[in-house]
Amino acid sequence: MLTMEEALKQSGKSLVAQGEIVKGKIIEVRSKEVLVDIGYKSEGVIPANEFQDANAVKIGDEIDVLIEKLENKEGTVVLSHEKAEFQQNWDKILTICNEGGRVTGKVKSVVKGGLVVNVGVEAFLPASQIDVTTPKNLQSFVGNAYEFKVVKINQDRQNIVLSRRELIEAERSEKRAALLAEMTPGDIRKGTVKNITDFGAFIDLNGIDGLLHITDMSWGRIGHPSEILKVGQEIDVVVLDVNKEKERVSLGLKQKLANPWDSIETKFPVGAKVKGKVVSLVPYGAFVQ
Repeated sequence: MLTMEEALKQSGKSLVAQGEIVKGKIIEVRSKEVLVDIGYKSEGVIPANEFQDANAVKIGDEIDVLIEKLENKEGTVVLSHEKAEFQQNWDKILTICNEGGRVTGKVKSVVKGGLVVNVGVEAFLPASQIDVTTPKNLQSFVGNAYEFKVVKINQDRQNIVLSRRELIEAERSEKRAALLAEMTPGDIRKGTVKNITDFGAFIDLNGIDGLLHITDMSWGRIGHPSEILKVGQEIDVVVLDVNKEKERVSLGLKQKLANPWDSIETKFPVGAKVKGKVVSLVPYGAFVQ
């Protein structure tokens, strides 16, 4: 009596095994499933929802399929096109990137705690790793393509964890180092007001933040930096000091103008009578403008 293996050989059918990825030919398209011939004793079946566009599936098309079961209760081979693509993409991902490597992907959807990114296979991008500061509107990233750093690969669970933040921080660090190397006191730089505090404002110089102290904002007296600045405002500032070791930059705004005290004796000679306005009172006198 012939064995199954011998029978398959004589019939010209190929030997296949569960878990194997093989080529198959579509022989019938139904509403909920697709029948595929893989050269086995019986046809295989794939759920129609595994195809992104079921209407594009045609009889005679050749596709890769993963054999999930050689025979179910009905004697049919259970196949998966989706899992075959995943496995092939997973193997490809492992050959082109390791932990610490870079990969380009497209944000697919928002999930609890972050985003799902398609990098050939689905990978997870935690919300804390999307940008330097955690964004509030994760939906705005869906559909966009970015470059990511591969933080972790779990081969047993077949999942990948990504970070975009680390790449942004590394890029900013390189840019910061380059700016510190070329920046010298006296330079005039264009910047954007990033944050305002009681003692001054932090100015983004396109790669490094500099401090504009309240005492260096105006030759006149101001009560709070918000009187002359607002967040997001673009301004030209003077570089007063650069500390490369501590990566600190001190900036000035009033230094773009001549110091009015340099010509004070000419403008207001001793003994001259002038009109002024009392702007504030103090225990020892008053300030007059």
